[in-house]
Amino acid sequence: MQKRTVSLATALLITAGCTAQPIDPVNATSRIGNVSEAVVALAAPGQDLASARLVPEDGCYWYEHRGPVETTLVPLRSVNGNPICTARDT
Repeated sequence: MQKRTVSLATALLITAGCTAQPIDPVNATSRIGNVSEAVVALAAPGQDLASARLVPEDGCYWYEHRGPVETTLVPLRSVNGNPICTARDT
């Protein structure tokens, strides 16, 4: 009986990882690669705009820099070196 219970629990855990991730249409701007044309025009060359996203916590755009050892989120910067962020509410 215990072997059957363990087998059933294992099967449930394996299939639990196969669920679809919900799509949140409200936060569409925070999805990877979803940057506006204005942000693309501001961004300096050499940055991966396909991986860029708006991070809601700080209101700035970040992109994935893929190095030889790890992948790191780096702030998306304009030509003059400033980070590209949205206007903050005051």
